[in-house]
Amino acid sequence: MASIMRPALLRQTAMAARTAMNPALRSPLQPAVQKVMANAIRASAFHTTSKRDLLPPPPQVIQGGVNDPAPVPDPNPSHGSYHWTFERLLAGSLVPLTLTPFAAGSLNPTLDAILCAAILVHSHLGFQTIIVDYIPAKRFPKARKFSIWGLNLATALVGLGLYEFETNDVGVTEAIRRVWTA
Repeated sequence: MASIMRPALLRQTAMAARTAMNPALRSPLQPAVQKVMANAIRASAFHTTSKRDLLPPPPQVIQGGVNDPAPVPDPNPSHGSYHWTFERLLAGSLVPLTLTPFAAGSLNPTLDAILCAAILVHSHLGFQTIIVDYIPAKRFPKARKFSIWGLNLATALVGLGLYEFETNDVGVTEAIRRVWTA
């Protein structure tokens, strides 16, 4: 149990116990303040994780004033409802595309290629949405561009790998079937 608890937690609880037992170590504060400090000591015993920032915080800059209107993006149907509808249709089509080869018992290479392409596009759009949501272009323009290029490169490499696996090996559905029955 001691290996799980951090040394700081052990020091805090030991100090709190010594202070509670020895009246000479108690501070000559009012009882209300002592009660607040006792609660703080009890609460601090549970805060065992140290603050470790993986990345420095982004620049804290306020642009504009209080009365400036919020910027309205230019209307673009491909980034609006058509994009959302395409993502939903693609996600919904993955269910029958995944089940059909196993339910019908046929291993059609065309159906296998369509399944691989749908999974690749679905994954690319999902990761692209994560990048757009969590790396704002206004605050991190270089990191956003690097992330998008990295995603495009990864998608191209995975597409090449799936193509090679489909043409030179058994294919995705046959590989899944072999692993499932192994």
